[in-house]
Amino acid sequence: MKKNLLISFILFNINAVFAQEGNFLSSKIIKKQVLSYQELKEYEGLYEYIHHTTLKIAASPIDTALLCIINQSRYPFTTIGKDVFLNPVKDSVVFLRNNLNKVIGYKAGKDTFHLLSQKVLFTNQMWYARPNHVKNYKYTYHQPKNDNDGLKIGNLDNTGLDKYLLNEMMQKIVDGTYPNVHSILIIKDGKLVFEEYFYEYDKNKLHELRSATKSFVSALTGIAIEKGYIKSINEQVLPYFSEYTFKNITENKKRITIQNLLTNQSGLDCDVYNANAIGNESTMAYEKDWIQYSLDLPMNDSAGGKGQYCSSNPIILGRIIEKATKTSLPEFAKQSLFKDLGIKNFEWHFKPDSSSGETFCQVNLKPRDMAKFGLLYLNNGLWNGKQIISKNWVEQSLDKHTVVAGLDYGYLWWTKYLDANGTRYYGKLAQGNGGQKIYIFKELNLVTVITAGHYNMQSSSNEIIAKYVLPAFNKK
Repeated sequence: MKKNLLISFILFNINAVFAQEGNFLSSKIIKKQVLSYQELKEYEGLYEYIHHTTLKIAASPIDTALLCIINQSRYPFTTIGKDVFLNPVKDSVVFLRNNLNKVIGYKAGKDTFHLLSQKVLFTNQMWYARPNHVKNYKYTYHQPKNDNDGLKIGNLDNTGLDKYLLNEMMQKIVDGTYPNVHSILIIKDGKLVFEEYFYEYDKNKLHELRSATKSFVSALTGIAIEKGYIKSINEQVLPYFSEYTFKNITENKKRITIQNLLTNQSGLDCDVYNANAIGNESTMAYEKDWIQYSLDLPMNDSAGGKGQYCSSNPIILGRIIEKATKTSLPEFAKQSLFKDLGIKNFEWHFKPDSSSGETFCQVNLKPRDMAKFGLLYLNNGLWNGKQIISKNWVEQSLDKHTVVAGLDYGYLWWTKYLDANGTRYYGKLAQGNGGQKIYIFKELNLVTVITAGHYNMQSSSNEIIAKYVLPAFNKK
């Protein structure tokens, strides 16, 4: 996904972290410099951040890098010189010192942010995949524990999975070959047979889903239709917002339907892969009303036309569900989806306004609960004998309706193939920035879940699945 996605539902633009510094450094040749770990530790602490929030700055002992930490997300800086860094989108960040040469804050663009406290604890768990991060680390497989949470438990025997490949995968995650992987779960033939966590993450810790949240909105749309709250996917969108007066109203915009939102074919000019699009996620993030912002946008294509990845679409859809059900989206999810799946602990601040500028309305779940969602779709909406989502809706959701960013796209679900030693496997995918993946491989009766911290950079999640999970099923 594009680097400025937070979840897409769920999106985050690192440009929102630091504004442009004007022409600072523009006349200079930018050269990376190296500061020692001890020099980088001078910048550690809790700092002011935009919109009355805070962020942390930490020095990594692993790769001698300075990191900006916002919620669960870490963004590396490039060192230009003492007190001068570039953030991931190459905007400059300049740290400020007092007359005692102590760091007191930083300047980003025209704004100055103060250091609030240097007394911030960064534990070893943050930096090392496993506490016993020694060179002679040896992985020992353990069957997942039965937590009586609705998931059936099994072991690797007779699953077809390759223990040697999984052992190698674990070795490479722990030795840092694949850094910042937070969890890996595998469900084969309906049973959770592999479950491992890394760094400060464990099975009880909620993880942000970023744009994988979109697939949950898709599920809730199907449930709302099944329950009669929404008449059909062919309903037009604008009548749901009769209290608004929108700009750029055309007959074309009036034709936008719920289905168009599900398939990212609304035609609104907000494609995140188009640098010239008028709609901008980082701008929308701090608007007072995201519905107003989104539906004010002009059209750059006909409703139902080309697929364009635009986070306004599921945001609008989530609000339609709320209006139709007269219930908040998180509460509707709790009662109509999560309750049946045994999902009791989750966080979902769905407020499409500036209060969600940092979280972008994303859901936070335990990886086990992400796996349940994948298994629900693998089983065509059936969970422990109960049809939670109609089989027809699951099939429609996973079918191809358009192409987005070069990939087949359903109802806020992706179709993506992975090549494993020359064999190609097609999977259905809910995915989010940073490496959040819920993969469904129907032909293999397999679900894989990976959570990770590769925010705004290439994730290793696909490579891990392709190299260490799927090859076990290649024809011998």
